[in-house]
Amino acid sequence: MRTTRRIAVGLLAALPALGIATFAHTQTTSAQTIPANYPAGYPDIIAAAQKEGKLTVYTSTDGAQAKGLLDAFKKAYPGIEIDWNDLGTNNSYNRVISEAAAGQVTADLLWSSAMDLQINLVEKGLTAPIESPEATAIPEWAKYKGQAFGTSVEPAAIIYNKNLYPADAVPKSRADLIKVLQERKDALKGKVATFDPEKSGMGFLWSTNDATQTKTFWDLAKAFGATQGKTYSSSGQMREKVLSGEHTIAFNVIGSYALEWAKKSPAIGVAFQSDYTAAFARVVVMTKGAPHPNAARLFVDFMLSKAGQEAAAGSGMPSVRADTAAGSDNIESLKKVTGGNLQPIPLDGKLLEWLEPKKRSEFLAEWKKSIAN
Repeated sequence: MRTTRRIAVGLLAALPALGIATFAHTQTTSAQTIPANYPAGYPDIIAAAQKEGKLTVYTSTDGAQAKGLLDAFKKAYPGIEIDWNDLGTNNSYNRVISEAAAGQVTADLLWSSAMDLQINLVEKGLTAPIESPEATAIPEWAKYKGQAFGTSVEPAAIIYNKNLYPADAVPKSRADLIKVLQERKDALKGKVATFDPEKSGMGFLWSTNDATQTKTFWDLAKAFGATQGKTYSSSGQMREKVLSGEHTIAFNVIGSYALEWAKKSPAIGVAFQSDYTAAFARVVVMTKGAPHPNAARLFVDFMLSKAGQEAAAGSGMPSVRADTAAGSDNIESLKKVTGGNLQPIPLDGKLLEWLEPKKRSEFLAEWKKSIAN
């Protein structure tokens, strides 16, 4: 289980002994200019949010990456303390369900990369409507029943160690990836990594989406297994293994992370599969019975706004909007980076099919069988 981090917007100063970061901000007046298209009563929402004075978020996004967004929100709406809990995809989801069952809702928002799990919370009746004035700027594929919104667009990528893996052998398509794993099986034994679909909600989403969109997913799984590939529950773990040289290549890594890592480390190479580049969105939902509904509403509106999207994009979470400032990573710039075949995973009911217990169990059993070596 990942360590819970509590972050109050702005300072993000770590307390090493507890793994906690906190802040205090006493200013209570909004620094935000309300857009003309917002409801006439929006100042009342701001006032109510500042009276609540707190917002609790369960998330799979760590505080360091969220810092740009959090700092921008603090500047726009000072006086609201944010309890930021980095729990991962599965733990966030399970905690929301258990709290609802116990009648003790703690989280106001759940912001997660596990799109399917977020949709499932909506279908279980555990989320509340979010009537955001920013919704019209969000693509239709990134909205679900007015209760779930995609806030980013982040493609699947391949990362490799430039010092250990030949650039001319980097796969350019899924067919190339399968061929490389098969033809270089001995050289790559124990050197390949990907997400674990059983332990990671992100891994399950990537894998089931590939199984739906392609005819070669199980061929890839078998080729991966033949190399005695290793699975992990986070992109960060794969990065460390590739950087250290324990692995030389990893696929289905979160591409927005990968591009940032490549800027900081000359040893990291990044590639996208030009035949089909899946992309997920970090999805936000508000819990039914949220303790701080006005603060939650305020934060979601800011997340979806142009300013909020630009702040998040600056921390490696490309904007789902197409109208962000020049130089800000967004869905349009990613289409170019990924070779023109970016295919965002839509927020729709099809995501739920793989969560049906029997189908999920059968998928994971087939996965384990395919990668057995």
